[in-house]
Amino acid sequence: MRQRGPAAADQELISRVWRRITLQTAAMFAAALLLLGALAVGLVLQTGRADARRQVAQAVADQDALTKPPQGVWIYQRTSGGLRSSPGAPTTPTDAATLNSVFSGGRTRTSTIHRSGREYEVQTQRVGAAAVQAVLDISDAERERHRLYWGLAAAGTVGLGLAALVGAVIARRAIVPLGLAFERQQRFVADASHELRTPLTQLHTRAQLLDRELRMGGDPVRLEEDVRQIILGTRHLGDVVEELLLAAQLRAEPATFGPVDLAELVNDAVAAERARSTQLSVELRAVVPTDGAYVVRGADTALRRVLTSLIDNALGHTPAGGHITIRLGHEPARGVVTCRVQDDGAGFDPTTAQRMFERFARGGHGDRRRFGLGLALVRETVQAHGGTVDATGAPGAGATFTVTLPVWTTAGTDGPAGREPHHSTSEEKGASRGLPATRSADS
Repeated sequence: MRQRGPAAADQELISRVWRRITLQTAAMFAAALLLLGALAVGLVLQTGRADARRQVAQAVADQDALTKPPQGVWIYQRTSGGLRSSPGAPTTPTDAATLNSVFSGGRTRTSTIHRSGREYEVQTQRVGAAAVQAVLDISDAERERHRLYWGLAAAGTVGLGLAALVGAVIARRAIVPLGLAFERQQRFVADASHELRTPLTQLHTRAQLLDRELRMGGDPVRLEEDVRQIILGTRHLGDVVEELLLAAQLRAEPATFGPVDLAELVNDAVAAERARSTQLSVELRAVVPTDGAYVVRGADTALRRVLTSLIDNALGHTPAGGHITIRLGHEPARGVVTCRVQDDGAGFDPTTAQRMFERFARGGHGDRRRFGLGLALVRETVQAHGGTVDATGAPGAGATFTVTLPVWTTAGTDGPAGREPHHSTSEEKGASRGLPATRSADS
């Protein structure tokens, strides 16, 4: 049996919750509608019956009703001298047996009689030495009530349909947070898997080199350098883990950005990847001109991940003997700093330039390469910093990724005014030992 993935299981759970909320909400609305309908029917029925009985009771008590009966009411009077009826009433009493019984000493009787397709409300009681019977034809009123009942039934049916619709809408709105929670959970897992892969690969490569040099009795200075790089890598790995754990909060709350020296991050990233690029026989270098400052507005760890992801992407598509160059530049007129990661590797189809920044996108025109999460995360991070990222390239002609970020200014920022740019600790600078004084790193 094929096992379902986490996404399918989550979707099934969401569908099940949606159906349950829909049924429960519809049932509550339906119960409320049925209760209101029952109350309405009972009220109409009780009111109609009470009104008819009141009319016949008043007619019986009215001494002049025999000669001037209320409209729609027939009056019959049985005395020892015979039977009398009101004008317009049928000759034969509607309920002659009850009239005779009450005249003979029976108790007051109130009843509803159906006769010849008509319905009558009848009250018979003894008044003095006579028995009086009042009859009210309620057939038309009953027909109106029955039409009302059918109308209420139709309204109830429509109400049940609306209840189901309202239940479905309410349920859909209610499960939106649940769906978002599952989406964020899956996204977090995917991001964590991707973001932790590169730092772990770097540490693994450094550890392998250190192990080989220890067994071969390597140069102590080189060993010290490798150990410091491993320490730096573990620190960066801890930063990534911390960033991932705070991702949900950072999405809901604006991040606090400060000044970050992008030149320093570039040199650190190149130093961290030097061992891997050497192992792949790829030349990796950073070009940082000294004719300007490269302090940008951002978050140190996030921008470090951007550089690491772009270098990792370039290493993954540059063959042995290839070259990767990270070049910084600044445009004072626009108030931005640019960082270009250029390689002479496999390149890509220009039509996929935008689609490659989508999560798990694949290349077009027969290109089966899967871009994964890295470039999508790069774009999201850069956009969160108010910057842009673009890609240019051609098949077999390499690729260039250009990141543009706003420079740090002490006015109009969301960080502390006048805050000093980020500088690495003494251990980090020691780990990056061997970089040229011009702030360019070459492998």
